[in-house]
Amino acid sequence: MSRLWYTRCPAPTPFGITVQKGWLQDEFAADDIEVKALQDADEPLIRRSHFTHSQPWSLRQGGNIPALWARAQGSDTRLIGLSWVDEFQALITLDRELDATAGSLSGRRFGLPLNTRASVVDFHRATALRGFSSLLNTVGVQFEDIDFVDLLHTPRGLEDARPAPDLTAGQWLDAQRSHEYAREAQALLRGEADVVFVKGATGLEIANVLNAHVLIDISAQSNRRLHANNGTPRPLTVDAQLLRERPDLVERVLARTLDAGNWAAAHASELNDYVAREVRTAEHWVTRAYPGGLHAQLSIGLDPHALAALADFKQFLFKWGFIPSDFDFDAWIDPAPLAGAIKLRRAQAHMPVPI
Repeated sequence: MSRLWYTRCPAPTPFGITVQKGWLQDEFAADDIEVKALQDADEPLIRRSHFTHSQPWSLRQGGNIPALWARAQGSDTRLIGLSWVDEFQALITLDRELDATAGSLSGRRFGLPLNTRASVVDFHRATALRGFSSLLNTVGVQFEDIDFVDLLHTPRGLEDARPAPDLTAGQWLDAQRSHEYAREAQALLRGEADVVFVKGATGLEIANVLNAHVLIDISAQSNRRLHANNGTPRPLTVDAQLLRERPDLVERVLARTLDAGNWAAAHASELNDYVAREVRTAEHWVTRAYPGGLHAQLSIGLDPHALAALADFKQFLFKWGFIPSDFDFDAWIDPAPLAGAIKLRRAQAHMPVPI
């Protein structure tokens, strides 16, 4: 039996919907190919591939910072598709005296998360720094005008998982995971920081739980390229060995992911329930955190504007030292699998129906 490995982040993606609905298992059951999540592996090095993308015969869709970092580290991967979901991104505060002006924000303490045990890229820190950069640009505030305060945290990592006979490593990790913005909430409540960055459904949730004041949100930034952050866009990448050895399997995965986008477009209400489970929050926050409607944003493709935004974000990460080296972004992209998947679906749509 062969095995396909996959991983995805807790985020709204068409690949995540494909996994939740069990379509990958269905697709390859007759081929005697097992489909398994990296997080459920017993070996820490395989679980770690969620970040390093070093595991042969694996696919990943999720935050783009680990994907860019892995490629910059030398992992032999290819970008075969991406999805763009505009999500809530905001600077929040508990200080009702603050407002979104340069005069008010100058000299204030901005909480910047710092993973004290990061053995891979500190994507939380990179995400927050990008959020500060994009949102402060709206009101003309520069980094030298504010004070950064490190918010130290030591999250449980993939290496910590302890699979039990009745509990996979992935289930153990889910049970141990705290709220995504717990450290930012603590910093505001303890007076350690005046402003923090949050995003997505979980960011909107914590802002409301804290009764925080939203100083600036991403909708104030008219330059859509500056919306690009760890979650926008989300690339689908594949181990190049799998692509070389079995491009047909990669095309079939992409075809199923295309199906997920089509399903989402026709099932807006049901989709919110799927995404709420994926991001681990209430459906209430999902319906409010993604303007424009999730059902219209979960297509997989290689949109030139999304690719340009991701390439620009790569340069931001390189400038600030989050990725160790620059690389040829265009050479990373392989459009052939997506073209093959589209051709496969079109051929199947025109197949005669048996009588």
